[in-house]
Amino acid sequence: MLTISNQELTVSISAQGAELQSIFNKQTQLEYLWDANPTFWPKKSPALFPIVGGLKNGQYQYDGQSYAMGRHGFSRESVFSVSEQTESSIVFTLEANANTRAIYPFEFKFSLAYRVEGNQLFVTYLVENTGDKDLYFSVGAHPAFKVPLTNGTGYEDWFLEFGTTETVGVHPLDAEGLVEPVAVPYLDNCNQLPLKKSLFYGDALVFKNLKSHSIGIKSHQSPHGLTMHYGDFPYMGIWSAKDADFVCIEPWCGVADSTTTDGQLINKEGINQLAVGGTFERTWRVELF
Repeated sequence: MLTISNQELTVSISAQGAELQSIFNKQTQLEYLWDANPTFWPKKSPALFPIVGGLKNGQYQYDGQSYAMGRHGFSRESVFSVSEQTESSIVFTLEANANTRAIYPFEFKFSLAYRVEGNQLFVTYLVENTGDKDLYFSVGAHPAFKVPLTNGTGYEDWFLEFGTTETVGVHPLDAEGLVEPVAVPYLDNCNQLPLKKSLFYGDALVFKNLKSHSIGIKSHQSPHGLTMHYGDFPYMGIWSAKDADFVCIEPWCGVADSTTTDGQLINKEGINQLAVGGTFERTWRVELF
């Protein structure tokens, strides 16, 4: 376990998956991350790479070959190396190896950089194409935040607050976790979504092209909460395991296969194409109060 800190925050990350393990605010004396209770969901904040979500029939095609890959890719099960570290920042890196090449025929360097500044945690994904052909990939976040965050409140005392008033539908997921191409009306000229466990009984809420660039977890019963700020992430997933005390806010550059996919990686919705020698960088940050 590796730790970064400043006067306000202490953040712990494991080399396994470069996964967040704790976000503790020393001023509020609150832990903001879910505790990974295995009865519900044994993860805390997996990094999703080189796919987001699931593949139709658990496989994709590239250059005439079929490759099997599990939901959300392999980075969450991989051990990262530490490439840089200071008191308040750390960078984890995963490079292509024999295990990745067997299921993903590309050369790459995937880095996760964590940095604390004031009461904010910054998380940056950096993808580098170190091979001799275009790199096709998706990348995304999956942090699980505690709800209720404070003692004396219940799950339904909390709500999500979108940065902008939204009128937008959600794209349902089928039994295989594939995205239905037609959205179902969901948010209607509002910027708040009251939390209740039943919201997630049908799997994640998948949004495409939200106008908002932030989503907060707040309560009228508490002065504490958090706001996640994200930039160029065209997809957003909001999810919890059934009846669990957390909510995942998941900005994605990519999305699960559509029910209508042809299975070709280069045609996959949301796929990013990176030229030889190119770099791709995206950052989200969470403000903890």
